[in-house]
Amino acid sequence: MAQDRDIKYVNRDFSDFKAQLVEYAKNYFPDSYNDFSPASPGMMFIEMAAYIGDVLSFYQDTQLQETYLQYAKNPANLYNLAYMMGYRPKVTTVSEVLVEVSHRVGATIEGDPDWSQALQIPANTKLQSNSTGQVKFLIDKPVDFRFSSSYDPTDVTVYSINPSTGQPTQFTLMKTVQAFSGEVKTVQEDITTVEKFKTITVTDSNIIGVLSVTDSQGNRWYEVPFLGQDTIFVDDINVVRTGFEPVRYNHTAAADNGDVPYNLSLQKVPRRFVTRLKPTGELQIQFGAGIAGQDDLILTPDPTNVGLGLPSPVSMLDVAYDPSNFLSTKAYGLAPSNTTLTISYLVGGGVAANVPANTLSFSSFGGLVTGDTSTLVFNNPEAATGGRDGDTVEELRQNSLRAFNEQGRTVTLQDYTVRALSLPAKYGSIAKVYVAQDQLTNPNSTVDSILDSNPLSLSMYTLAYDNNKNLKQVTPSLKQNLKTYLSQYMLLTDALNIKDAFIINIEVIFDIIVRPNYQGRDVLLSCTTRLQDYFNITKWNINQPINLSSIYTLLDQEKGVQTVQKVKIVNKVGGDYSQYSYDIDGATKNNIVYPSYDPMIFEVKFPSTDIKGRITTL
Repeated sequence: MAQDRDIKYVNRDFSDFKAQLVEYAKNYFPDSYNDFSPASPGMMFIEMAAYIGDVLSFYQDTQLQETYLQYAKNPANLYNLAYMMGYRPKVTTVSEVLVEVSHRVGATIEGDPDWSQALQIPANTKLQSNSTGQVKFLIDKPVDFRFSSSYDPTDVTVYSINPSTGQPTQFTLMKTVQAFSGEVKTVQEDITTVEKFKTITVTDSNIIGVLSVTDSQGNRWYEVPFLGQDTIFVDDINVVRTGFEPVRYNHTAAADNGDVPYNLSLQKVPRRFVTRLKPTGELQIQFGAGIAGQDDLILTPDPTNVGLGLPSPVSMLDVAYDPSNFLSTKAYGLAPSNTTLTISYLVGGGVAANVPANTLSFSSFGGLVTGDTSTLVFNNPEAATGGRDGDTVEELRQNSLRAFNEQGRTVTLQDYTVRALSLPAKYGSIAKVYVAQDQLTNPNSTVDSILDSNPLSLSMYTLAYDNNKNLKQVTPSLKQNLKTYLSQYMLLTDALNIKDAFIINIEVIFDIIVRPNYQGRDVLLSCTTRLQDYFNITKWNINQPINLSSIYTLLDQEKGVQTVQKVKIVNKVGGDYSQYSYDIDGATKNNIVYPSYDPMIFEVKFPSTDIKGRITTL
């Protein structure tokens, strides 16, 4: 008859496993084996078994840890958990910049610009920076000097005058357009048989995203957040229609074309795909599972569509439907078959793409250009901003948690923060965000009457990085991109004002006493390195105070430091620093340097020179 064994399942490490195995052998095999000395053969087998148990326990704990977003360390697991929580990780983000494009034309007999000589520059014109790395930029929209409106003005200035008649002989035409860092690449994929949820992997580095996917039959495939969403918003040229003709036909421009260049409509797209970035830099493109035969119609949501095609519509009234689409699908879009897919995608970006001002020049056109291009000039009067590297492990973890909590809507102040930081890469990137109730609604504000302000309005204070990863104000184009992006998630009653936060540059000075038998120079260097890491701008947020006690503690923890005698924060103003000054001493209370009432951020702009330490004696 089998004997019941007393087995314990609480052992987790080598010593516990070993002790339990020894106890087990003594209890159940007292006559078979009783030599438990360290050098005995039996102890070797017991320790080997304990070793295996310890290893298996470690892997079990590790696997469990990797299933929780708060504790996962494997990048592959973090990316999968981020997508599951509704956050799209960033491998890199583009930098955006305003480019002045100008060229010269002759004059008519009346002394006006000869618009017949005005150029039409095609979309996807390429620029290149002459700075380190020779970063490439792209103007994705056509530039037509013959067209001018409040939305896209053409500035005209006189270039030369006939001295005898006093009439202009040449004019300079100039447009200001937006360019973003990146290079367009194309790959092709041959598809033969139908494969449900076909997945294609694009292998490259610094992939920002997919620009377009077309098949050999001329059909376009559309990117959606998830395959179950079969409608998208599309923009059509704002024209005057005649009848029910599609907008792709040529028509007369609408009267408000200058203010509203595009109309937004809702379109059903059976040909769709989703993308997913991998931590290795690869991009996965996944298609649906349907088998051809669906059309591509304009769809307007209608309450009568609720439950359409369902066996029991009445019982489905409590189902949560997508507000942009009342229909239901099981195929999740079509699967490509017997075709060749042409995939265009964008690569580039990063902090290195924040090139300085006056460094961009023409590289090549995206198509044919008719006319004289000898006087064509491209230039960026301001530095490019918005480019940054991909999410760090901690950024990925925190952004994922916030994305899950917001559920695709901006309701709380934290929702606005994470949504702003989630701006798609091709539109640029925000480095710092702080959201608060609009100051006009604050009783301490003397700017305007509270009664004249919107009590539901919010103020979003933003900053971006330059090419050296120093903070700077966000450009108007990036603000407009951010505003357009946030409008998709805001509540109807909310109002948002995007403003610039103030940058206060500081210098950190500290004195230490070094312990005997320690090299003072090495200790001082280690302390400086600690403070450079502490004041790393990626770790600081708008309106974050400086805790001097934490700095004292940080320096005290360095080996060789006997006493930290002094830590002083000094404001740096003018020249290469911010133009804004701040009373550090007046803002310091109980060893904490508090920020101002107006949202601001402390920045050590030049850590190598603005963190100074010295060794003193008692």
